[in-house]
Amino acid sequence: VQLQASGGGLVKAGGSLRLSCAVSGRSLSWYLMAWFRQAPGKEREFVTAISRDGSTQYYADSVKGRFTISRDNAKNTMYVQMNSLKPEDTAVYYCAGRLGDFVGSGNKDFESPQRYVYWGQGTQVTVFS
Repeated sequence: VQLQASGGGLVKAGGSLRLSCAVSGRSLSWYLMAWFRQAPGKEREFVTAISRDGSTQYYADSVKGRFTISRDNAKNTMYVQMNSLKPEDTAVYYCAGRLGDFVGSGNKDFESPQRYVYWGQGTQVTVFS
């Protein structure tokens, strides 16, 4: 399975970007998918995740209300629409996937990068004020 992230760029604060993650090698429908990001000098952090059928999404508090994750299993592609971008959103964004789905309403292991097997190469998002 290969993941290819794209759509990053340079944007002014308040602007929008849409990132895409194209999956090849196996049907996207098998995988719980997520976006993480990593700023210089910081650890990789959870941004958002989506269930296999797209019906359930989770967001980090820092992006809730501004970012929207979605997926099109027929196109083998996942997306994140990022609106009202802030300079603190500047980071390399990675898509990630793992077999299976969310387990239990209180289980937050999907927020841990260590729980993901498949990773895209990252796409840079830079937000300037």
